[in-house]
Amino acid sequence: MYELLALAAVGVSAFAQAEAGRIEEEESKLNVFNIATEKKMNKAQAEQVAMARKQEFDFATDANWAALSATGRDVGGSMSVKAFMQRQKETAFEDISRGQTQSYIDSNRYDLEALVEGRRGKNAKKASLFNAFGTLAGGVSSYGRTRSGTP
Repeated sequence: MYELLALAAVGVSAFAQAEAGRIEEEESKLNVFNIATEKKMNKAQAEQVAMARKQEFDFATDANWAALSATGRDVGGSMSVKAFMQRQKETAFEDISRGQTQSYIDSNRYDLEALVEGRRGKNAKKASLFNAFGTLAGGVSSYGRTRSGTP
């Protein structure tokens, strides 16, 4: 009688091990989803920052032209004004480019995180199945030895 209870306990233990692996894999899938969501949010934020920087540049350019025009000088033909405006444009687009580069790097980091997390969940499930099988095999072996009277 006790042997059957012990065998049932082994079965329950093996099932619990397999179930723990399944749950860990599901948790991993949720983590992968969260990483993908974070990646999308980061990309949207980077696009918003780039747009804001472009708008800031456009506003500053208009303000600079207005201020320079108010002086009464011929600003359209001035080489120093053209050089100043060109440098402002280069600075703005360097800022935007740096932000886009950082966004690309972050995107790749999120992809790698998601890949590693997905693999971790699958490995946890496989490990739990091997552990469950080992528990079952050990339990059946113990049951067989107990039934035959062999220690």
